[in-house]
Amino acid sequence: MPKSVQAVVAVLFTLLLCSAASGADVARIGVVDLAKVFEQAQAGKAAQAEIKQRIKAMEAELKELGAPIEDLEKRLEREAAGMTKEMREEREREYRLKFGAFQASERRFQAELKDLENRLVQRIREEVLGIVEEIGKKEGYLLIINKAGVLYSPSSNDLTDQVIQIYDDRLARAAAAAGKPDSP
Repeated sequence: MPKSVQAVVAVLFTLLLCSAASGADVARIGVVDLAKVFEQAQAGKAAQAEIKQRIKAMEAELKELGAPIEDLEKRLEREAAGMTKEMREEREREYRLKFGAFQASERRFQAELKDLENRLVQRIREEVLGIVEEIGKKEGYLLIINKAGVLYSPSSNDLTDQVIQIYDDRLARAAAAAGKPDSP
């Protein structure tokens, strides 16, 4: 094939590609601020309230567990001068045991709290991702990404408020169907 024919074919092919691209739909890309969803959606607020309530209960338990330890420590400081070496060692051992048990309870509470938080966040995340997928399919989005990794996007591409509205509406309908006030 002569070079001039190859050049003409290349030009025609390029024009064909350009015309096909200009006639195609523009790829729609949306963003969702998952952090905002967790903060503002009713399910996120309910999860935060549940976590705060559990923290309060744990703090009360730790305070209750810590009170005897503080009393023992004060008594040990106050009576240390009049104690025999064996008696002081026995009280110090008792203190260390109680303090160790307190620390173990504190670690257990922290692990429970982290587990609760992970479960609540995972549940909300799965529900939100389902809503995002529905929006993407229904409205023809090519891609919907988390806003946390986006450096720039026009506000017209932000679907966060739409996701929150759909999520809250579903939560309200589910609560109404169950005969309960709004709660996840």
